[in-house]
Amino acid sequence: MSKIIKPYKDSDATKKTQVANMFDTISGNYDGLNRVITFGIDVKWRKKVVEIVKATEPKKILDIATGTGDLAIMLSNSISTAKIIGLDISAGMLEVGNEKIKTLGLSNSIEMVLGDSEKIPYEDNYFDAITVSYGVRNFEDLNKGLQEIHRVLKPGGTFVVLETSVPTKFPFKQGYQFHSKVILPFVGRLFSKDKTAYRYLSESANSFPYGEQFNLILNSAGFINVKDFIVTFGVSTIYKANKQ
Repeated sequence: MSKIIKPYKDSDATKKTQVANMFDTISGNYDGLNRVITFGIDVKWRKKVVEIVKATEPKKILDIATGTGDLAIMLSNSISTAKIIGLDISAGMLEVGNEKIKTLGLSNSIEMVLGDSEKIPYEDNYFDAITVSYGVRNFEDLNKGLQEIHRVLKPGGTFVVLETSVPTKFPFKQGYQFHSKVILPFVGRLFSKDKTAYRYLSESANSFPYGEQFNLILNSAGFINVKDFIVTFGVSTIYKANKQ
């Protein structure tokens, strides 16, 4: 990213601290708002991530920036033999996620862990697959976070990222800009206790490097076989990579 985008511009706290505090604040209504803001299409995008991961037949999966556990739950339902760790820096989001997991009876297959993507609390070459869904843009140090992911991924393991991107073709480009700069912040202000959170989510999405730019960043972090798949006219992109 060309500059560090933080949730609270009038705070001297680090981006990492601000992001954790922001998600703690909005955790209670995050799932509902997310469905409204994305019109529910985010579920379809996560299903594509699950398909990619399932094809590799992983035994141990790390879902970074797991939030309330949506992707971890989908992975567990699809890959019942896998042990899944959901890692996040927001205790509030993990609390919501744990309640969902308990209700679904998935506590034996999913473990939610409070932790930092830049200091992943696992040994080298530990996971068969690692996923991040709408979380890499919240890393304080993107390169450091990706290098940590590379470290704990097994040789031959698969890394899959689902992240926002910016459509380049008319009328999707114009529609995306209106949605991200007007609708998303407005809905966030209307229904969230944190009036700045959804402005940050919009700004961070628009400033994050996507497509070939992010492919090159993945390459520089040591990943190979980097591929990207555009979904829904370029609103989001799925990236798939491996560790040699």
